[in-house]
Amino acid sequence: MIRKRKEMNFAASIMFVVFGVLFLTLLSRFIFIGVTGEIEGKDLAAEASEKYAANQILQADRGTIYDRNKEILAEDSSTFKLIAILSDSVTTDPEAPRHVVDKEKTASILSKYIELDRKEILNRLQKKGAFQVEFGKAGRNISVSVKKEIEKEELPGITFETVAKRTYPNGNLAAHLIGIAQQKVSDDGDVTSKGILGIEKSYNDFLEGKDGEVDFESDKWGYILPNSKNHVTEPKNGNDIYLTIDEKIQSFVEEALHSVYEEYHPAKAFAIVSNPETGEILAVAQRPSFNRNISEGVESSWTNFTMQTAYEPGSTMKTFSLAAAVDAGVFKPNAHYNSGEFYVKGNPLPIKDWNYGNGWGSITYLEGLQRSSNVAFAELLDQIGEKKYLQYLHSFGFGEKIGLELENESNGRILYDYPIERYTTIFGQGTTVTAMQMVQAASAVANDGKMMKPYMVEKIVDSNEGKVIKQYGPKSTGTPISKEAAVKSREYLATTVTSDVGTGKPFKINGYEVAGKSGTAQIPNPNGSGYMTGHDNYFFSFLGMAPADDPKLVVYVGVQQPDLGGQLGSIPVAKIFNPVMQNSLKYLNIESTSTSPELESVDVPDMTEEQAEEAVKKLTDLGLKPVTIGKGKKITAQSTDGSLLKKEKILLMTDDYPTVPDMTGWSVRDVQKFVRLTDTKVEFKGHGYLKRQSVKPGSEIKRGTKLVVEFEPFGQ
Repeated sequence: MIRKRKEMNFAASIMFVVFGVLFLTLLSRFIFIGVTGEIEGKDLAAEASEKYAANQILQADRGTIYDRNKEILAEDSSTFKLIAILSDSVTTDPEAPRHVVDKEKTASILSKYIELDRKEILNRLQKKGAFQVEFGKAGRNISVSVKKEIEKEELPGITFETVAKRTYPNGNLAAHLIGIAQQKVSDDGDVTSKGILGIEKSYNDFLEGKDGEVDFESDKWGYILPNSKNHVTEPKNGNDIYLTIDEKIQSFVEEALHSVYEEYHPAKAFAIVSNPETGEILAVAQRPSFNRNISEGVESSWTNFTMQTAYEPGSTMKTFSLAAAVDAGVFKPNAHYNSGEFYVKGNPLPIKDWNYGNGWGSITYLEGLQRSSNVAFAELLDQIGEKKYLQYLHSFGFGEKIGLELENESNGRILYDYPIERYTTIFGQGTTVTAMQMVQAASAVANDGKMMKPYMVEKIVDSNEGKVIKQYGPKSTGTPISKEAAVKSREYLATTVTSDVGTGKPFKINGYEVAGKSGTAQIPNPNGSGYMTGHDNYFFSFLGMAPADDPKLVVYVGVQQPDLGGQLGSIPVAKIFNPVMQNSLKYLNIESTSTSPELESVDVPDMTEEQAEEAVKKLTDLGLKPVTIGKGKKITAQSTDGSLLKKEKILLMTDDYPTVPDMTGWSVRDVQKFVRLTDTKVEFKGHGYLKRQSVKPGSEIKRGTKLVVEFEPFGQ
């Protein structure tokens, strides 16, 4: 018994020693960790900090693109993505749940705000094992107003993620020039907006901002811990770009182009408006086009035809052939030649006038210009000299890139190797050009011999500090002809419009003398053999300037392969050129030679604080069409402060709840006035003039009101 007790005491002593050693070892380890803060060479404080440190990206805004009058053409706007958190692991207080609790109720309420039915929402909310779910397209691009309405419902687990979206307030306005920026997701999940076309792409490095970030300490669910220190690196927004484009003139172009495109269905059509004294491009557009907000039609109309495509210009090239002949002193307007056919030495087939080579007998060179006689210009090449004419072509900038702001600019090609090519070049066949080269060359004729480089970007401004970091301006690219030759050329070109036999007769406009030249160019066969045949298979165009004695605008219009239905090819071209030139001159307050009351410009007075009835009367007396928004008695805001054309709409906001007017017959531009004045969310469908609106006229504009407007061209 005594021996057994001794053995037990011995065993107890050994256990005491073992546990004592373990205790001392653990104690010393704790003391070591407490003193050094390390374990196995790792800094525990750093490990803990890393575990509970969180990082949130502060997204920078992409720079805004403005027109010359600071109208927004492209901007970043905040939209929201709807997210539902399903995991109950985020909820620490059952009284204040942070996850979706009542899925039936949540689905039912959300279906009122997003375009997804209750059953589909519920299916997503019942996804097993998911931490959170999203709602696809229906849950993206949530507006601020809809977000606020959902938040008022106080649905547990429903949260939002802010997403920057590139928006284009005017839809397809100047689409190919401004271009597109789309969101790109990098491998590490960062979302950036990258330009993929137009100014958005060529100036991406200027427009792109630099994201900031905020670092903070969080709990295991990602919520910020009390008393944690935040470290913020502010984002640097992208630079703003101001274009030379005038939104109003651009709208004139877009509407005229669209109307012709809908009526004649051409393969291509374009229009350019420039200031020949500076080279500023005031408007440029083409068809087919696309709506950047929904990326509709991008794939089929990616190329910027006015800069990136070279084509045979046709008889508009005679503008510069005439100027060369006048400058060389060989154009004798009253001298005679035999029209009809001209034989090039060594070539069995003659050059023919456009009336199947019949010509008009012996006529003057001036009449030859007016009738657009190819034979007249073939004769003039002999008088100018082939080498000298080639020098004129180069001095006008043909065959060389201009150096525009956009990439992939074409340089065209002067086809001048063989005698027949030299003769066809002088009347616009064989040699290829770009539309912008034609506009640049036209500036020399319009600007008394001084040729101006076209440009579309006016300046780049640091959006954070407001400083101009890059300024663009007028730049002369040479003097291909003398002032005297330019003045004389304009006088002769004006007769193509005023003469009874002039091919430019359809381009006569009320109030202004136009100098210009029409063109009907053959189109090469796609298979490479000769030219296409058929009444419609031509490129019809007009290159004009006005007023002829001192041009302030050059307008170049081209329409390829329209469905003419037996009409002259000049008709659809004139339906673009005439309203664009006339409206633009009136808008710019260029003095006309005759009265045209319906297009007179009016300086709009400030009507704010005026009584509504009195304001309407005053504006009506000025020849405008005032439209009141709301039923109040006093005017609080108006859509325009500058000048308007007579009979143009002006919108007046009253001091009562705003209401939706009857917009039947309104243009896209008029509806855009309403959008800017009321900040209403409007979805545009179609083009032309408004036929239907989703909200009844007179209805009050409430928070979250969405107005859908549908447009159709007149005549449909």
